[in-house]
Amino acid sequence: MSLGLASYIRKVADEKVKRFSNERYWGRPLTGFGDFQARLFIIGLAPAAHGGNRTGRMFTGDSSGDWVAKVLYENGFASQPTSVRADDNFRLVDAYITASVRCAPPKNKPTREEFENCFPYLIEEFSLLKEIKVIVCLGRIAFDTCCKLLQIKGINFSHGKSFTHQHLTIICSYHPSRQNTQTGRLTWKQWSMVFAKARKFLDHAK
Repeated sequence: MSLGLASYIRKVADEKVKRFSNERYWGRPLTGFGDFQARLFIIGLAPAAHGGNRTGRMFTGDSSGDWVAKVLYENGFASQPTSVRADDNFRLVDAYITASVRCAPPKNKPTREEFENCFPYLIEEFSLLKEIKVIVCLGRIAFDTCCKLLQIKGINFSHGKSFTHQHLTIICSYHPSRQNTQTGRLTWKQWSMVFAKARKFLDHAK
């Protein structure tokens, strides 16, 4: 973790935003979380400043987390359709969520150095999860990270694209950020189809 990110997430945690002014922020790097026997591996960009950086769990407590929790629940990958705080009993089933960068970056734009600093943690997580069969990449940056992890070359990102690499199925999706969901770039139907595809692959893999 760079000193820049360390300072930034502490600053966010200290200053907060009005709607969460009475809450204690996590304000530290985040690990991935989920089922250690997971066959579905989900890669995002980074914790949200007032989502994961506040709650202490990735995709928890913000609008992106709302979309992730609901679609995972609907496809049998989560115990409940909401992910609000770290102690809310939300549990992943046959799925594991991680990110390219482990701290919330300013304007959601990590530097190359920050990616490089965080990459060894992704390598370690991936190596520990022995049952992975499907990887869902949330956004172009997550896809680029996945390609680096698996040494994939010559394949471009596009929403809904899927392909096989060795024993893995890779599926691309736009990130469920407000910028994408509120503008209609990513509709619920498009989003849901990504995870329905993941479920179909895994059901056939049994």
